[in-house]
Amino acid sequence: MLEKIAEFFTKLGTNFQSSVLSSILTIVILFFVFYYAIRIMAKNNAKWLVFVFVVYVLGTGIVFISFETTALQSKFYFLVPMLFVIAVISMFATEIKRDIWDLGIKKTSSETKHVDRGVSDPNATKCIDEIVKALQNMSKNDVGAIIILANGNLPKSVIESGVTIDSAISSALIESIFFPKTPLHDGAMVINGTKIHAAGCFLPLSQEVNLPKELGTRHRAGIGITETINVTALIVSEETGIISIAQGGKIKRYADSEMLRKALKEYYWQELLGQRNV
Repeated sequence: MLEKIAEFFTKLGTNFQSSVLSSILTIVILFFVFYYAIRIMAKNNAKWLVFVFVVYVLGTGIVFISFETTALQSKFYFLVPMLFVIAVISMFATEIKRDIWDLGIKKTSSETKHVDRGVSDPNATKCIDEIVKALQNMSKNDVGAIIILANGNLPKSVIESGVTIDSAISSALIESIFFPKTPLHDGAMVINGTKIHAAGCFLPLSQEVNLPKELGTRHRAGIGITETINVTALIVSEETGIISIAQGGKIKRYADSEMLRKALKEYYWQELLGQRNV
């Protein structure tokens, strides 16, 4: 008799523990899923969606507290927010891919070393001057070019598709690499800090169907690489000489000296900050 009672309470305790752990795990998972969905919407200026989502979740909570709900109704209230999250994932797929890639880079940052971390303020200023000078000279002469400002976060396959240069930045070298009919002029140049890391690299093209027809392969490559990786692409059109800046899958055309310097200062500020944190 005592053994049966002990067995009963043992089973009850096991079931209760299992139920509590399952509930806690569900709450934790839902919290992180909802938090990430709200973060993505807020980062991409969809604050009205955040408001709608929060109001719905709070409304659902009030319904659960105020009224008795059947198992079927509970599943329904759980299903609708999840469908909302799935819709958010579909709308912001590009941003999510970029976040996932950045997580991978941060995870391996202690194992990999940037090509160059010796960025000081005078060095940064000199690099900015040389890059702007090269871009403006190529623009005047209608020389096509694409320069990627990276921080060691490009896939190995992209770097290996070109030729390693590992040279100091100078306008003369940049212009000579992109001079028409030279072996590396068709590919992308990758800059890491104060070094030209590689040239002649091949980049994935953007699959966005709504891009203007006048944007050629260089522009699609510049937009494509920034859709999934946190880099900046500086592009010179071979047909028009127009300079463009691609960031986060978006492109700004007709970039003048001020716009170029702003983009480059942001890039080198991040490099300087990274150097201080090492």
